[in-house]
Amino acid sequence: MAPICLVTGERSTRVRTLVVAKRHSLVYRSPRPQACIAIPTSLSGLRSTCGTKAPRGELVTMTKLDPHQCILFSGGLKGSEACFGATAERYGIEEVTFTFEGHQVERQRGLRVLTHEELQKGDVSLAYVSKLMHRRYPETDYFKKVLQTIWYQVNSAQQVFVVGTILPDGTVKGGTGWGAEFAKLCNKPLFVFDQARNHWFQWSNELWVEALPQISHHHFCGTGTRYLEPNGRQAIEELFARSFA
Repeated sequence: MAPICLVTGERSTRVRTLVVAKRHSLVYRSPRPQACIAIPTSLSGLRSTCGTKAPRGELVTMTKLDPHQCILFSGGLKGSEACFGATAERYGIEEVTFTFEGHQVERQRGLRVLTHEELQKGDVSLAYVSKLMHRRYPETDYFKKVLQTIWYQVNSAQQVFVVGTILPDGTVKGGTGWGAEFAKLCNKPLFVFDQARNHWFQWSNELWVEALPQISHHHFCGTGTRYLEPNGRQAIEELFARSFA
């Protein structure tokens, strides 16, 4: 049976050709502005690790890094970022928490308060971000600074991990979505744990595909929603366990 396009609500053989590993992967098609999203009835199929293709039913095992040689770049806010930070601390991973004056953060370890001049390096047009993300953002100095700190997190990292929700247009919900889109623009390995679907997905060749990621770069970013669910917390814990234990 052909998969369903969530934009049109119709079954389409054209969408079927976009499904990776046939009926076993969730796939988002992004050209924009509209995207056809093919969701097979089963999500329990092929899983790939960090962009490396694996034979069906097998998991590629990567060399584990020394946590003491790694750095987590994050924003230190409550929820996903605080969980990434606390977990990194337990593993002895260095932490850099980007923030700005007047921004309340939960994580104080590795705090890096950006100056006005530094924030300007990560400046981005709100009109551009709104167009890219298909949503409107508040045109305030405060929100602009939030986006600028996200720029620093992603720009400093070689690999990006996000906890949140993938929307039908292929973007990620909330302000976190800008971090994910910036990672796409920079062609950085990007993984999103979708709490609603309870699974990790990787951005690969303009598609979201199922993944079981591992931290494989010494400099990585951990960010995401403030509304961290138990399964999101577990996903972060298991990510570190796979990568460093």
